[in-house]
Amino acid sequence: MMIDMPIISVSVPENLLQKVESSIKNQGFTNRSEIIRQALRSFVRESKNLNNLEGNITASITIIYKRDTSKVQISEIQHSFGNIISTFLHAHIDEKHCLEVIVVNGEAKKIRKLVNAFRTNEQINQLKVSILNATKSI
Repeated sequence: MMIDMPIISVSVPENLLQKVESSIKNQGFTNRSEIIRQALRSFVRESKNLNNLEGNITASITIIYKRDTSKVQISEIQHSFGNIISTFLHAHIDEKHCLEVIVVNGEAKKIRKLVNAFRTNEQINQLKVSILNATKSI
């Protein structure tokens, strides 16, 4: 039985499309729509989990961005949230990319704002949040 689904259009850079096509073949997805639906479900689930947290949280935020990126915006975000950033690690993971692991401790609301600031920054290629400790989850 086919479920009636709305059709959306998504524009992606050519190199990302090539990676999607490769993932379709290597991971057994039947088409682009299936892999995009899976990615959207993962994004919604991760956002929901973070949005449901309250109280004091300890977490790590991992970001990856191109090495030739202007680090001014990323640095400004980090300085804006300096009161909840405990420490961070910066590494060159290859000749083209940097990785930062940022350890944060503070109110869930502030951590969400920091994550959203990174998430909406076009310079950041990947972002992953790992909740290490939460005092209260809804």
